[in-house]
Amino acid sequence: MKTRAFVICGPTAVGKGTVIRQLLAREPNIWLSISATTRQPREGEIDGVHYFFVTPEEFDDLVEAGDMLEWATVHGVNRYGTPRRPVLDAIEAGRDVLLEVDLAGARQVRESFPEAVQIFIAPPTFEDLERRLETRGTEGPAERARRLETARVELAAADEFDHIVVNDDVARATDEILSIMSSIR
Repeated sequence: MKTRAFVICGPTAVGKGTVIRQLLAREPNIWLSISATTRQPREGEIDGVHYFFVTPEEFDDLVEAGDMLEWATVHGVNRYGTPRRPVLDAIEAGRDVLLEVDLAGARQVRESFPEAVQIFIAPPTFEDLERRLETRGTEGPAERARRLETARVELAAADEFDHIVVNDDVARATDEILSIMSSIR
């Protein structure tokens, strides 16, 4: 059986995390990639489980060697990215790999690892996305507005992806992604 890397992308509050948890629960052969970061571990975080914690110099070396599938500087301070080697190791071990990334990350992966299958998770409507973001209540009005503006940009780029899955129901969206994964194997 052939295994692959699958990029999962979508706007804030679309339910990416929920769908990914369902994928992992339903298909034990899927491995969720672990990001590398230059930030310090928080209490309870374990190197190689939550993140690969690296020094800024080690991160630079990975980038310069082409060993990052994608990376970014977040809030002008810490860098995060997807190391190539663990992804390849998981694929070589016969596992499908999920990479949960933002739009910029998906575009970088398209360049650095073009064999990865790109899946965009979309809301049924923009109004549904607004409602989900407001209902979860984790952001104030200014942050919600900023996230919704970013979501408009991300939704406008959905056609860049190999597949678009509408998350109108978590179980149905999960089924659709599993079907995509199965058809590609």
